[in-house]
Amino acid sequence: MTEHVDGVVLVPEKSEEYLNQRQLLDYRSHREKLVKWCLSIGKDPEKAEGYAHSTVRTRSYRLDRIYRWVWQNQSGGYTLEITPNHADEFLKHLAYQEHSKTFKASCQKALKMLFNYQNWQHDRDIDWDPVINFNQYNGTSQPRDFLTRDERRKIREASLEHGSVPHYNSVTPEERDKWKAHLAQRFGKPKKEIGMDDWERANSWKEPSIIWTAMDAGLRPVEVGRATLDWVDTENSLLRIPREDSSKNTENWTVSLLDRTSNILEKWIQERSQYPKYSDSDRIWLTRNNNPYSTQSLNYLLNRICKTANIPKQDRDLTWYSIRHSVGTYMAREEGLAAAQAQLRHKSEKTTMKYDQAPIEDRKNALNKMG
Repeated sequence: MTEHVDGVVLVPEKSEEYLNQRQLLDYRSHREKLVKWCLSIGKDPEKAEGYAHSTVRTRSYRLDRIYRWVWQNQSGGYTLEITPNHADEFLKHLAYQEHSKTFKASCQKALKMLFNYQNWQHDRDIDWDPVINFNQYNGTSQPRDFLTRDERRKIREASLEHGSVPHYNSVTPEERDKWKAHLAQRFGKPKKEIGMDDWERANSWKEPSIIWTAMDAGLRPVEVGRATLDWVDTENSLLRIPREDSSKNTENWTVSLLDRTSNILEKWIQERSQYPKYSDSDRIWLTRNNNPYSTQSLNYLLNRICKTANIPKQDRDLTWYSIRHSVGTYMAREEGLAAAQAQLRHKSEKTTMKYDQAPIEDRKNALNKMG
């Protein structure tokens, strides 16, 4: 069996000494698949873009160290199933060790990479919000990339524009023919079969309802996937998330929505009843392939909306969590930590404290006033 992949060692010596022969064979096979995935497609699976070789080599060693720690301290022995709870316990352990911040941050990034691999490999959505955040600036833990107020507005507006088509009766026959060709390609059906129902489907409220609800509630990817009709109280502009469906499974949550968001949600709920795939499901949203939304599908949605909104992404790590981070940052700024904690459904105020910092545009305003 291969001992390394492009120079990345699959089983470092300490792990080889710890495992028996059968475990060693299993672990080596797992590591080979993981390393190949990281090098070839791990950074952006949709574009088949891998991480840099040096990044994979470093994080691979970090992960091997983490696996050994889990075997010796958490799982009662050998396992390949690293869970978010294992990850949090390792970070707590790491916090007391005499390692550099760079090393600790690298371990956290390695765990994120591992969970992305597990999501991709098993088609699931592990949602890990680290109990300790070592990816920090000057001891703070504010997310590096989040949406500004202006970008939040642009994304809301772009979601209403993205993918829409003109009203059927507002275009000339020639223009209508071109739009039919566009819809045929979009929906994967012959042009002659495009009818009024396809025209209406093109102007669906589904994606705007996802975006607007997330912009208000800071929904985690797993919460978008779990969301059911009984969460929605449009009359009072609320989401009522029961304990068994909340990401952290701690208590029931009541989350405020804008009236405009509530109206959009109501329009989508009325529309979704027309689609057969929802007849046996109480999920608010399903993907085109009839699956609950996941981190990958939501990042893809956000990427498309950002393009429509002309929001630049170069040198930024904008993901679905950027929406959640912006909710926390501005809610803490406008209404304080208690409001942000309730809106983001954090059990501990310490988790919310990382959002209690002045957004960059507020700091610019302060500089202008200071002269």
